Amino acid sequence: MDSPAVFFAAFLVGLTGGVHCFGMCGGIVSVLTLGLPPAPGHPFLARLPYLLAYNLGRILSYVAAGALAGGIGAWTAHLASMHHAQLGLQILAGLFMILLGLYLANWWSFLSRLEQAGGVLWRSIEPLGRRLLPIRTPLQALGAGLVWGWLPCGLVYSVLIWAVGTGGAWEGGLLLLSFGLGTLPALLAMGTVAATLADFVRRSAVRAVAGVLVILFGVYEVNLALKLL
Repeated sequence: MDSPAVFFAAFLVGLTGGVHCFGMCGGIVSVLTLGLPPAPGHPFLARLPYLLAYNLGRILSYVAAGALAGGIGAWTAHLASMHHAQLGLQILAGLFMILLGLYLANWWSFLSRLEQAGGVLWRSIEPLGRRLLPIRTPLQALGAGLVWGWLPCGLVYSVLIWAVGTGGAWEGGLLLLSFGLGTLPALLAMGTVAATLADFVRRSAVRAVAGVLVILFGVYEVNLALKLL
């Protein structure tokens, strides 16, 4: 399942899920950047290397998790009848695209339940991030970003379940890369730009259009798999 439309859908989920990112990760960005050493010049430009390092680490963690999820899906397919297992995984991926579309359009919110499931893993990983504080170098920021990428997030978990149906580690990694790049504008933007972007993605019409597009991609994937059964 390596259609460009699927990766575009993942990017769209990340982009329009920016409101969720502001609420979940905006505070983390603020805390991490508060301890940065003072630097001459424009505050945003001074912080940009650190922000890029945070987000590079975060997206690398997403890609690693996506590759793992895609690999698990491919391994599962090898255990069963290859043809039917792949189609079953494609149906699973399509169904999660539909669920994500419903979330983006504000028609059904189910992400908080998934976030609760990741709390146990996060309690084991979070102390690693605290050891890197206060952030003094971009390399430390990269390490903090790698830890941050495992923060319990229902939106990320939903895309990971979607990645299980992609058919392989490479495809799963690409799917999470597309999603991570979609979240990047919301988490890089600061000040007025961030407020403008947040206002834009909060508009019901924008969220509805994005949600419908993702739902249509999901319906297409499910319908294609059902025809091949």
